[in-house]
Amino acid sequence: MYKSGIKRLVDLLVSLVGFIVLSPVFVVVTILLFIANQGKPFFFQKRPGKGGHIFSIIKFKTMNDKKDASGNLLPDAQRLTKVGSFVRKTSLDEIPQLLNVIVGDMSLIGPRPLLVEYLPLYNATQKRRHEVRPGITGWAQVNGRNAISWEQKFALDVWYVDHMSAGLDIKIIGKTIGKVLQSEGINSATAATMEKFKGTDSLS
Repeated sequence: MYKSGIKRLVDLLVSLVGFIVLSPVFVVVTILLFIANQGKPFFFQKRPGKGGHIFSIIKFKTMNDKKDASGNLLPDAQRLTKVGSFVRKTSLDEIPQLLNVIVGDMSLIGPRPLLVEYLPLYNATQKRRHEVRPGITGWAQVNGRNAISWEQKFALDVWYVDHMSAGLDIKIIGKTIGKVLQSEGINSATAATMEKFKGTDSLS
């Protein structure tokens, strides 16, 4: 019953209240990023949701669009602005995604929505992460976030799909608050964000 209806109702109510409560922060961060990113405070990108359905995710734009002499974007670490770094460190960049939850493209808790280009790279087991709505936070986020490998991340995502419950979601929310306060797992071991997924050799 939780999976089929109650989870969505909780998502809607909590995200509506949360967005209203956080609206002053939303406005302030929008203004700061508007200034830091030359009038572009938001970042929109196509992401796959439940069942592989493509939707547009909205986040605060934490990196500028500076390019090298060849016209290619500079590495993430060089494009991350000071304001953007603070916003990412405090997870404030996730606030706009409450709008994605309100319209039903996302859930508060679930596997993170990744890039569309990764879809053909998943093996049969990894594809199961799309059996539920993607979330703002999830089991993989509270167990390493960007500091763990893709294989570990996907294994945790699928584990969540198989064990999703109200009790587990409450546990994830509690652990998420702790991670945000400690700013853990934001970066991978070698990058400012997370290296691109290039596929796996295993088919299962």
